[in-house]
Amino acid sequence: MRKSMLPWVSVGICLLFGGIGRAEDLWVEYPGGDGPAAGRRIVLVSGDEEYRSEEALPQLARILSVRHGFRCTVLFAIDPATGEINPDVNDNIPGLGALGNADLMIIATRFRNLPDEQMEHIVRYVESGKPIIGMRTATHAFNIPEDRKYARYGWQSKEWNGGFGRQLLGETWISHHGKHKEQSTRGIIAPGAEEHPIVRGCDDIWGPTDVYGVRLPQPENARPLILGQVLSGMQPTDSPVEGSQNDPLMPVAWTMQFTSEDGTDVRNFMTTMGAATDLESEGVRRLLVNAAYWCLGIESQIAERADVRLVGEYHPSAYGFKGFVRGVKPAEYKLAPPNE
Repeated sequence: MRKSMLPWVSVGICLLFGGIGRAEDLWVEYPGGDGPAAGRRIVLVSGDEEYRSEEALPQLARILSVRHGFRCTVLFAIDPATGEINPDVNDNIPGLGALGNADLMIIATRFRNLPDEQMEHIVRYVESGKPIIGMRTATHAFNIPEDRKYARYGWQSKEWNGGFGRQLLGETWISHHGKHKEQSTRGIIAPGAEEHPIVRGCDDIWGPTDVYGVRLPQPENARPLILGQVLSGMQPTDSPVEGSQNDPLMPVAWTMQFTSEDGTDVRNFMTTMGAATDLESEGVRRLLVNAAYWCLGIESQIAERADVRLVGEYHPSAYGFKGFVRGVKPAEYKLAPPNE
């Protein structure tokens, strides 16, 4: 390379990584360590405009790493001009290459329109038959135009009925069944699911998000674990509403099991709960942690009451559009060294 070209190469690298220097500054890593799941790697993919997945997933990753030993990588929607987390940027989630070494993907995106080179990492992961946990808007994780290579992953795909959400997690976007921002959700263990390892110790599930409308596929593929009781208000002490909203109850968490084209037995889990404020509920956190063990086939390691204590300060923002905290970079979610 000629010496005169070097300044321009440096400029190109800075533009590529938002002027922040290193690619790894665009995501955050939690190393894991001792614990039942030591050595397992989870990649958590945030990127939604409404439910603050950019706040929820770092806390979930901290719990999985510090309390259980998982090695976790959290990815974000990044503004390429600043290197800041901006969930309104729907076409850029750096670091998806980490899925190549992942044992589990946890995804909480909404209507993402990622470029082909980023989608390729997700597609390769899906085609590997490795497990997926979806949270809240993962039912409509992608919105990819019909003329694009991975259009079938879009939430309205006709080629792949319902796209990523329906094919892999059991449902795409249908409706708000509860009244948005007026009726919260009480999670109730579904009849017959009381002994399932994912619900172990989950005796207090509540969240301020509303119940989504769903149409699950055939019972041999999807098994409801938690039903969503619509409450009359936004507090866990509010009474259930009467009438058709709770008769019958909609599922808000279920497993999705099937055999992939290459014969791999796939274990996925989906919950339509999972906003950052929902994770203030110990029951919601325990449900997600237990699901990680089950998806990886190590459910024998699930404790009677898995340790889901919060790690560090956690004061999640209320959900809503344009409600994300401006000026935050991934590095701000790093854990402080133990002696600090």
